[in-house]
Amino acid sequence: MKHMIGKIQCGFTKGKLCMTNLIVFYDKVSCLVGVGGVPRGSILGPTLFNVFISDLDDGIKCTLMKFADDTKLSGEGDSLEGRVTLQEDLDKLEEWANKNLMKFNNDKCKLLHLGKHNPGVQHRLVSTRLGSSSAERDLRVLVDNKFNMTEQCAAATKKAKRMLGCINKGITSRDKKDIIPLYSALARPHLEYCVQFWSPLYKTDVDIL
Repeated sequence: MKHMIGKIQCGFTKGKLCMTNLIVFYDKVSCLVGVGGVPRGSILGPTLFNVFISDLDDGIKCTLMKFADDTKLSGEGDSLEGRVTLQEDLDKLEEWANKNLMKFNNDKCKLLHLGKHNPGVQHRLVSTRLGSSSAERDLRVLVDNKFNMTEQCAAATKKAKRMLGCINKGITSRDKKDIIPLYSALARPHLEYCVQFWSPLYKTDVDIL
């Protein structure tokens, strides 16, 4: 066998004979191997994806923000002209998806109406009316329609406390020189991540943090 295959078992199961794998493969194939798309986790994958969606914002009048496979379209909803423009841009996104044989996940597409006096007009995408949401995550930051950031403060505090619990159970030492580095590495980042955006406005939120 060593003279037939060699030492490198490229593509074969570790710990099994190469001939055994070949016999099993040719005897029965459980599923076809997909040859389309880009493998997950590849270095070239994000670049190829950015090239593929580079023309997504062509002809879009509202603000379109793209981050990986996340797309956000924002516009002014306090005027009829702004609402019409926003719907026209949604229609253009639908046309782009159909042209490139892509599909938007309607279950993940939500409307977030910001501002106290927002009329809350409904819009559609792919001939389906989009559902409204009171809060959505943007790069792990919870943004609510009132912009008071109370929910984000509570979520950040909960994550930090969870890390403190892990530190408390994970080490027996209570020396500052051991605790502070762990706190700075595990708990504090949850309280400081994008804090310039979601810094608390109310005293109750400050007290929680």
